[in-house]
Amino acid sequence: MAEQSLGRCVGVLGAGAWGTALARHLCVCLGQVRLWAFEPEVAASINQRHLNALYLPNVILPPGILATSDLAAFAEGLSLLVVVVPSHVLRSVMQSLLPHLPSDTVILCATKGIESGSLMTMHEVLLSVMGVDAGDRLTYLSGPSFALDVARGKATAVSLASDNAELCAALQTLISNESFRAYTTHDVIGISVGGALKNVIAIAAGATSGLGLGHNATAALVTRGLAEMTRLCVKLGGEALTLAGLSGMGDLILTCYGELSRNRELGYRLGCGESLEAIQSARVTVAEGVKTAQSAYALAKRHGVDMPITQRVYEGLYESKSAGEVFRELMDRELKQEPEFSVCRD
Repeated sequence: MAEQSLGRCVGVLGAGAWGTALARHLCVCLGQVRLWAFEPEVAASINQRHLNALYLPNVILPPGILATSDLAAFAEGLSLLVVVVPSHVLRSVMQSLLPHLPSDTVILCATKGIESGSLMTMHEVLLSVMGVDAGDRLTYLSGPSFALDVARGKATAVSLASDNAELCAALQTLISNESFRAYTTHDVIGISVGGALKNVIAIAAGATSGLGLGHNATAALVTRGLAEMTRLCVKLGGEALTLAGLSGMGDLILTCYGELSRNRELGYRLGCGESLEAIQSARVTVAEGVKTAQSAYALAKRHGVDMPITQRVYEGLYESKSAGEVFRELMDRELKQEPEFSVCRD
């Protein structure tokens, strides 16, 4: 599939910080992009002032971004749909959009998370909404990519996954430029798991800083967090090596240590003694790790996967355990041997 055909009419579904950043990047690459915003005032601000003051302030947007809050008008004639809505509304928004979407539109999903209740990855949610026959036109983007850095054109590298290798290669060419580099993979499960679970581990990493536990504690937690992410990935049918790449270790490092990380900030404030309710009531943007912690904990239990950090984050968020209590329990666990992940060699 030629990238020229893919880029004929591109729309970004979701005008949060990440969606707006991707719309700006794609507009730089292609010249014009549609952007759907849930809030009409956000669409108006983008069209009239070239500014998303609510979710991405201080970044001037190119005039080639045409925003709307009308789903039907947004979907008309799209060759490529980039999905960037929060994970907990992905199903409902896609169900509303689907009747207006051309049957051959390629989907690039940049939403990360695990759906509450069903415990589906975003890949599974899209298949359940669109049908298994849509699998060949579904692709997924993940990796270390703060919205503000992408919006400012700073160097970024991401993973791009699909079961359709030809489509994945065409999208790789379409979205890559001198400041944005995409690497392809076939491991849709691996990048889906990595993109979701890193937010949970980042809450714990932020809490170590809030508690004043030091750099050693944070490094240990991030490393052991990667190990449990990998265990779940492999159990679900993904590949361990994917979690050593951009959509695993890369995204985990960024989200656990980066100052722009919403999940790390939430964890830090919890470690400092603030309540979850107080933190969330003052936020406009979503810290995906809060919802994902609940889903990831349930998914680990369903499959019998040992995920002690995820479990303790869940207990801290939903069972009123303090951050200090959570970390004492992690340190007091039974002593174990650190396993080595086998690596296939040619």
